[in-house]
Amino acid sequence: MDSEGQKGWEVSVKFSPLDLIMNQIRRKRSATDRKTSARFLSRSSSGRVVISDHRETDGKEEGDGSSDSAVPEATESEADQGWGRLCLFLQKLGKKADSRGLNLAHCDLTATDLLELATLLHCLPQLEEVDLSWNNLIGCSLSPLSSHLQQVGRVRTLRLCSCRLNADDITSLGAALPSVPLLEVLDVSWNVGVGGGGLQGLLGKVPPSLRELHVQACQLTTADAPHLGDLVGRLPKLCVLDVSGNPLLAEDAQGSDTGGFGQLAASLSHAPCLSRLVLQGCGLTSHALKSLGGTLQQLRALRELDLSCNKGLSGGLSQLTAHLALLTCLEILDLHLCNLTHADLQALIQVVPSLGKLTELDVSSNREVGGVVHSLVSSLLLPQLRRLPLNSCSLTAESFTAFALAVPYLSSVEVSWNKVVGGRLALLLDALEPSVIKELLLSSCHLTSDDLGHLAAVCERGSLSSLRVLDLSYNGQAAGAEAWAPLFTAGALGGLGSLEHMDLSLRPTAAASSAAGLPALLSSLPRLPALTHLAMLRWGPGGQAQGQLRHCLRKRALHVEWDPPNGAGGQAPPPGDQDGPEEALSEE
Repeated sequence: MDSEGQKGWEVSVKFSPLDLIMNQIRRKRSATDRKTSARFLSRSSSGRVVISDHRETDGKEEGDGSSDSAVPEATESEADQGWGRLCLFLQKLGKKADSRGLNLAHCDLTATDLLELATLLHCLPQLEEVDLSWNNLIGCSLSPLSSHLQQVGRVRTLRLCSCRLNADDITSLGAALPSVPLLEVLDVSWNVGVGGGGLQGLLGKVPPSLRELHVQACQLTTADAPHLGDLVGRLPKLCVLDVSGNPLLAEDAQGSDTGGFGQLAASLSHAPCLSRLVLQGCGLTSHALKSLGGTLQQLRALRELDLSCNKGLSGGLSQLTAHLALLTCLEILDLHLCNLTHADLQALIQVVPSLGKLTELDVSSNREVGGVVHSLVSSLLLPQLRRLPLNSCSLTAESFTAFALAVPYLSSVEVSWNKVVGGRLALLLDALEPSVIKELLLSSCHLTSDDLGHLAAVCERGSLSSLRVLDLSYNGQAAGAEAWAPLFTAGALGGLGSLEHMDLSLRPTAAASSAAGLPALLSSLPRLPALTHLAMLRWGPGGQAQGQLRHCLRKRALHVEWDPPNGAGGQAPPPGDQDGPEEALSEE
């Protein structure tokens, strides 16, 4: 603020029109509320936070001669008063003031709150991060805040996810962005107002310093694609572009580079620093891959490419694989749930050996993968591989054996929704490398009592001492309730000392009694100090069992998912919830 504005605060006679509006709002509060909010926290020159009284009036002193009257304004600066107002505003929202970060996500902010926040931004000249995400009530009222962004010109991160922003909000935001020249991260995801033309409000306004742009699930259409391309083309430092969850973005891609998505793909060549490109669920087709493939050769810095959840590219992956070989820095390739054909997988297997830095390849939820696992594993550079999820891939006994060759190198082993695992788990467990494995996901694998017994034995040997996530959900019917006790006992011996998340939930159609395994579970918890989440849904414990567990956890921050004593353990699930991913794939 200029010197004239500072003088106005010192004599308490000059206010901006926005301040007058805020004063009127404050005067409507109850007397008690005003008295409480009159105690301002202020920051002294030494950095110590002190409390001082300052009662608002209509420009008149309330002096009564008492010793606890307001501190003379001559001893308080505008910064002190403003910081106190800011602290009280944030305290009302359950937050603490931070001169560099303003995180008000999930705070149920209203338009009035946003207006008050706008008047307080001048108190945060060093502000670098602003997060107002998941506040649905501030939609249609972003303009007051946007008009004050010039007061926090050092902001580098701005997040406005799921705020119900409309086109006018986006336009006002765009008008303010030139006053934030250091902005590096802009996230407006989950705002449908961005799509349908709203994106145009940002054209030519986003500073060239931007490094990350997130526009997930904004209902972008093919008509928005050229505008997005224009926006991207003016961001030479862009490293991350996430447009996932926009299924209509590539709907017009019919083999011509002149379509909306073709223009977007071509614009990527103007972002040579792009390292992460997320096109998950964007309606990609084989024609879209052709347009994208022509640009990939210019994205030599690309490290992550996510094309998952695009079933329309089925049969056309070869349009892209020829260009993938040029991505020598590629580390993560995600193609899960793309309905890949045998020909697609063969084309992928041909190019994988040239991806010398690949550490993660996700081809899960593609049922044809089960027939090519041996060739796929043979083509990968296993020593540097860390993730190869094969969830719901219709694995056979032969392909499961081939996968075991890659297991010693993986930090995450994911073979959920493959029934062939049941009775063969020992093959996988014996191949684990104790110092490497961090996640073991075996949901709905038809595990038997012998499988769980072998898992317990592996725990006792210390082979899972580094494990952080263990998912054994949807296996209770095959194993039986009593089969879990040895696993809990192994945990009590310290075999799962690093475990943070464990899921033992049963299927929605199943129910069991936890009585057989509860004593072993309770005795194991003290030896599981890192555990923060335990799921045992549909185990049907009685009130006494839950009481024992609550008593055991009274001094621990452990979240337990367990059906209420009178809950619906064993009830039929809602329609459509009875089958898992593997069953759904088999019906396609």
